[in-house]
Amino acid sequence: MTDRHAELDAALERVISAARAHLAAVKAADGRTDDDQVWRAYVELNNASFDYDEKLLDAYGEVTPWDVDLIDADEAEKQFARGAGPADDPHPRVVSVRQRRDYRVPSISALLSLADAARRASPRAEDEPFAPVESVGEAMLELMQAGDGSLGALDIPELESLNGVVVVAEVDAGLDPEAFEDHDGTGPFALGAGDRLVDRLDEHTYVEPDEDSGDRGDDTGR
Repeated sequence: MTDRHAELDAALERVISAARAHLAAVKAADGRTDDDQVWRAYVELNNASFDYDEKLLDAYGEVTPWDVDLIDADEAEKQFARGAGPADDPHPRVVSVRQRRDYRVPSISALLSLADAARRASPRAEDEPFAPVESVGEAMLELMQAGDGSLGALDIPELESLNGVVVVAEVDAGLDPEAFEDHDGTGPFALGAGDRLVDRLDEHTYVEPDEDSGDRGDDTGR
């Protein structure tokens, strides 16, 4: 009985120590993803918890609230490539997706009316007067801001999608919007000297079949 108690006490101490080590690693990483020390501390905490749960079950038929499986640390290192540092990783850490989509406006008045409604519904200061939307470009921005900020917010009957382009590139560093002037519309989308274009996907508008030519159109493309 004494040996069993001693084993349980030792297993519990390993859990406590592993939990403290994990917390210290998390604090040291300060939000950094894929940190090796956090990963190793996690594995230690997981396996210590698993061992304590097993010993508690064997000794008293009781279990902990932890639903964990034993992790083979060596196998996990290989599977998730946690052991390779940034200098050893041949793949870049940043991928850039750049998109352009054009639209036709069937009715300017309908678009402006929709953007006005979105602006009225958006929160603003009590003393801030309402200013109506005055241009098509301003209407587009208002609708995107009222939605999720993506082009998906422009999937509306008041706009007809035209052709578009999506560019995927591997880049040396992420975008810093503050590095470009507010009026610079091309700089943030230009590839740098060290960037590598992976591919360009051309999005073609679906064209209604032409009865005379028999053209059935195409809604995909490269």
